[in-house]
Amino acid sequence: MGFLLLAGAIAAEIAATTSMKYSEGFTRLWPSVITAVGYVVAFALLAQTLKTVSVGTAYAIWSGAGTAAIAVIGTLFLGEGMTVTKAAGIALIVIGVVVLNLGGAH
Repeated sequence: MGFLLLAGAIAAEIAATTSMKYSEGFTRLWPSVITAVGYVVAFALLAQTLKTVSVGTAYAIWSGAGTAAIAVIGTLFLGEGMTVTKAAGIALIVIGVVVLNLGGAH
């Protein structure tokens, strides 16, 4: 159940961060509201996750998956470029999360 909650926390954080881009510095109401609600939901779900998943593992997965997903969203939907360095960074994040989980950190 903890990892299901963590997945929800990651999804909420991704939605909040993407909405923040569209809020134009919090000058547009609805993207700003989605940003605020998304982060509240993300932290609430992350807090619930920590009841059953170790903090190091949960935070590494939450921050790593969120960072990688936002980088991909930026490239696919927001007109940001993808460089070899950026792709390598995303790959290292994914590899790091996998190694962390294979190492029995939870």
